[in-house]
Amino acid sequence: MINWWLDKGIAGFRIDAIINIKKLLPFKDFPADREDGLCSIHHMLAEAKNIGVFLNEMSNETFRKYDAFTVGEVFNEKEAEIPLYIGDNGYFSSMFDFAETIINQNPNGWYGTKPVTAEQYKKACFESQKKVSGIGFLSNIIENHDEPRGVSHYLPEGETSEAAKKMLGGLNFMLQGLPFLYQGQELGMENTVFESISQIDDIATKNEYKNMLDAGISKQEALDAAAKFSRDNARTPFQWDNSPNAGFTTGTPWLKVNPNYTSINLAEQRKRPDSVWNFYRRLIKLRKNPEYAETVLYGETVPYLKEQENLMAYYRKGEKVLLVAGNFQKEPQSMQLPAPSVALLLNNMDAFQQNDDFILLEGYQFLILELNSIENK
Repeated sequence: MINWWLDKGIAGFRIDAIINIKKLLPFKDFPADREDGLCSIHHMLAEAKNIGVFLNEMSNETFRKYDAFTVGEVFNEKEAEIPLYIGDNGYFSSMFDFAETIINQNPNGWYGTKPVTAEQYKKACFESQKKVSGIGFLSNIIENHDEPRGVSHYLPEGETSEAAKKMLGGLNFMLQGLPFLYQGQELGMENTVFESISQIDDIATKNEYKNMLDAGISKQEALDAAAKFSRDNARTPFQWDNSPNAGFTTGTPWLKVNPNYTSINLAEQRKRPDSVWNFYRRLIKLRKNPEYAETVLYGETVPYLKEQENLMAYYRKGEKVLLVAGNFQKEPQSMQLPAPSVALLLNNMDAFQQNDDFILLEGYQFLILELNSIENK
């Protein structure tokens, strides 16, 4: 099947849930670890050994023959296995970075799960970058079809301003690796509002909701928790314009349209130079700029001022040295510069305040600076 598509000219594939392809034979029942008599899928995954034999054969017989691009949905991998997955002769060209998506995962379900903090997000990103440094490229995401909207998940509650959305998008986009933009991310689409569990289609969300009710959580609390983390948030119709159903269809969509489509939609953002959509276009333009492409694509990611709270900053070091920084809070804070002479490449705000060796970052301000030199501080 893979070769049939490659023969037709397909350039590559996203390989979904590929670790599930191998099971220990013969099949057997695992001891139940739930009240309904079932058990976690993780028991099966833990016993599926030597999946690399399958993946290497698949790659040899398909992808490598066509020089195809592939990105694997890989999980449960051990650090020592990363070169096998995305090294010079890896099974795939790249693999998704899910380190951020599992922050604060609660084994008991979604109820009571704590929000992701800026420090947790920063730590997860930097650890992932270090883990694959010199081996291969990650595919970086803040959301996909299996996650809630990134701006609603990683930004503090009530802080989904356009400035904050640009900051989060910029910090992720500028990491070493391949930035994946999921439909609607380029508009800053947010989690929707569910008034009833009947408005949710996702079976996993319905299961979480039922488990919360069985645990004695009230219907409203269970709905609030389920709605916050449901992947149906990322599956609502794309918001093209402010016409009925956001311009997506004249019929009845499978999920209700997010009611904020009248203010968040492509038609409005196309016309506005300072929109989230146009900010992502500027990020893409910088990545393709011949003057900076080598650094943005291949430059090393080096954390900067890692201990400064609610500041995520890092160098991209290649032919040039870029400093990427975002103030992950609504209060302003200053950032010391490693070099006094800089060129401003990108800014998500009109303001830019520099004083000697410091820059004052407004709440959720994001900057990319080109440094002329670096002093070791």
